[in-house]
Amino acid sequence: MPRTSEEFEEFAVARTPQLYRAAWLMCGDAHRAEDLVQETLAKVYVRWHRRLGAPIEHPVAYAHTTLARTYLSAQRRRSTHETPIEHLPEQAGPGGDAATGLALRAALDELAPLDRAVLVLRYLEDVSVADTADALGVSPGAVRNRTLRALDRLRAVLGPSLLDLLET
Repeated sequence: MPRTSEEFEEFAVARTPQLYRAAWLMCGDAHRAEDLVQETLAKVYVRWHRRLGAPIEHPVAYAHTTLARTYLSAQRRRSTHETPIEHLPEQAGPGGDAATGLALRAALDELAPLDRAVLVLRYLEDVSVADTADALGVSPGAVRNRTLRALDRLRAVLGPSLLDLLET
């Protein structure tokens, strides 16, 4: 039996902060992250109310998988690589060192979209290798391989400061 709209609303309200955080870390832009979360929740909503077939067994995992695949799909479009900025905001996020956050963001921008998604899911969202592989549609070996390569690239960009970032 399909789930109700009230159940979906409760799910969406509860999971939006985590989905937004993951989306923002993947794409690095607050507006794109909001759009990505909105598109993800729309896709989950459609599946949530599907009359045919079984209901979503693990909605949190389904939402994260949908988010990752929607992000990767959007990265394939040319228009997503444009970043017009008149001036940068002068506000720092809550907690942590602003310079460290900027350095990490700049280093993540150097990575390919799939590598960035792997690191965000694995280390910042604490998703297992198997679940990351399922979410991104690759093998667990590919996740491990991309993780090692992406971390090597981060070390090359950040140098010794990488250890400081991982300790915080």
